[in-house]
Amino acid sequence: MTCLNARVSPDVLLLSVFCDPDGHHGNLLGVVRDGSTVPGKEARQALARELGLSETVFVDDADRGAVDIYTPGTRLPFAGHPLVGVGWLLGLDTLELPVGNIPVRHADGVTWITARAAWAPPRTLRRYDSPAEVDALAVPEPGEWVYAWAWQDEPAGRIRARGFPGRGDGVDEDEATGAAALLLADHLGRAVEITQGRGSRILAAPGPDGTIDIGGRVRIAADGAL
Repeated sequence: MTCLNARVSPDVLLLSVFCDPDGHHGNLLGVVRDGSTVPGKEARQALARELGLSETVFVDDADRGAVDIYTPGTRLPFAGHPLVGVGWLLGLDTLELPVGNIPVRHADGVTWITARAAWAPPRTLRRYDSPAEVDALAVPEPGEWVYAWAWQDEPAGRIRARGFPGRGDGVDEDEATGAAALLLADHLGRAVEITQGRGSRILAAPGPDGTIDIGGRVRIAADGAL
């Protein structure tokens, strides 16, 4: 699972994104609230690598919602988990990304973003016959990004999933990932509630115009030096 393996500066806020309804679990996200303190792609990539989280997001303009996203090894034009987290933090109705503007809304304690499947990085969606099979999986060798899933309750749209990035960057398994959930909801063509990792919860539902809504609960995990 994702872990923090480095000192966090006072400028980095840690959020847990895609918590369960009781506020437990969730995938850690590093947020550099003032992106100007870490200028340039090389410096940002180095910080993301040092933090060792699945993603770190840099806020370049908090008023406009302009943000920049990095994994430990690369820059991303779009990612669901960071955008749900920073959308909750900034409280705006739009975020600015290289792929375009991302609508954000908040309802009943859940932060939602609206995106298109074409924006998500490639993922291999691999279906299994039962949640027990998904739970028993070992981490695969680096290579493709695998989203392993099985129906928990198909009529109710409940799914058990695990995510294996396969990047070889130290993040062997993602506790919760929005882009893969987006692709799965698009593939299934229906609303789903996904339990991923140790118990994180992701909501995903197709919109009327070919978009997908991704939602989750967010909380502050740590603020300042750890």
